[in-house]
Amino acid sequence: MRDQEPAPLDAERRLSTKEAAELLGVKPETVYAYVSRGQLSSRRVAGGRGSTFDAREVEALARRNRRESAGSSPSAGELSVRTRITLIESDRYYYRGVDAVDLATRHTYEEVAEWLWTGRMRPGSTFTAPASSVAVARRAVDALPEHAAPTDLLRVATIAAATADPLRFDLSEDAVLGTARTLIPTLVAALPPASRDRRDEGPLAHRLWTRLSAQKDPDEASLRVLDTALALLVDHDLAASTLAVRVAASARAHAYAAISAGLGVIEGPLHGAASGLAHRLLQDVLDQGDAAPVIADELRAGRRIPGLGHRLYPGEDPRARALFALLEQIPRAEPALLAARDIVETTARHAPLHANVDLALAVLTTSCGMPPTAGETIFAVARTAGWVAHALEEYGERPLRMRPSGLYAGPKPPQPLPE
Repeated sequence: MRDQEPAPLDAERRLSTKEAAELLGVKPETVYAYVSRGQLSSRRVAGGRGSTFDAREVEALARRNRRESAGSSPSAGELSVRTRITLIESDRYYYRGVDAVDLATRHTYEEVAEWLWTGRMRPGSTFTAPASSVAVARRAVDALPEHAAPTDLLRVATIAAATADPLRFDLSEDAVLGTARTLIPTLVAALPPASRDRRDEGPLAHRLWTRLSAQKDPDEASLRVLDTALALLVDHDLAASTLAVRVAASARAHAYAAISAGLGVIEGPLHGAASGLAHRLLQDVLDQGDAAPVIADELRAGRRIPGLGHRLYPGEDPRARALFALLEQIPRAEPALLAARDIVETTARHAPLHANVDLALAVLTTSCGMPPTAGETIFAVARTAGWVAHALEEYGERPLRMRPSGLYAGPKPPQPLPE
């Protein structure tokens, strides 16, 4: 059933902050945000601390929000959602207006996450997981079978951490940010170690490294590539998993539930799992010493070549370019880099596609002794911060606005009862 238009308001009537928020379907804090942006005017209550709002202005803004939240025209075939988080254009992308590659190469993952959440840079930011949260998440993960996929582990850890948080239903910005700063390190801490050297303090990238690679004492260049990869992957506009998160947040699911929705989508082979396919392809090329027979087998089987091309970048994926530049500083990455270049050049004979971030991740994971699933883990941990940013933004919008109407194409009713 479609939302009904509210009855026209009395033109002379002024609304309280609570009434305006209810009509707009937002929190009171968002009403004042509209005022600060010049979208609403307010008047102080005589002798009081509250404000009132012109009923006609509020109603007009509510109508405009409903039109904008309905997305693009049906002919476009795509849903459009207003966001202030990430912009992608001209083979570049920006976090809150700042070049994302510049941010990722000059700041840590934690600092970039804070920028994405708040629009403020917090130098030296680190995320710390409470012992109680880590304990319950580890118990849940340890109960899973050994063949469980990385996203299985992260989903279970997220749900377990939620059960240990009695304040999870608080959707205020401070509460959600508090959840984010503890959940992300909890997810990393819950992952089983790749060796006996399980690090639970220090930069998040170093902690994650000990879950992905059995190589002890990684050099600074390798850690920098992993940290930069996390920062580059923090967000990428409305990817499928991010849209799922916003749908959950639109229904006012708490942050843990919204992140669980994203983790459920990211496991798809056309999304977070794509780096694993690129890893296996790259390993096959390294084993055979030549990309040509490997590419031929992929094409003969009717499969697309993983790690190449991106629908949002007609040219080069800026994330791949940044990671390749850092990987060139690691001597042991040279064989994988040469194999990746061979893949691109061989495929270019019939399809001029550039390397994307999945192939760059595959070079990282292959050269650093990580399993094929490591790229998926990196992707999921990194993107959790972006999901939080989108959930926060959606909490400030009209509830249940992410509700498209179905175009029924079934048998015309009434149909007889089936026998």
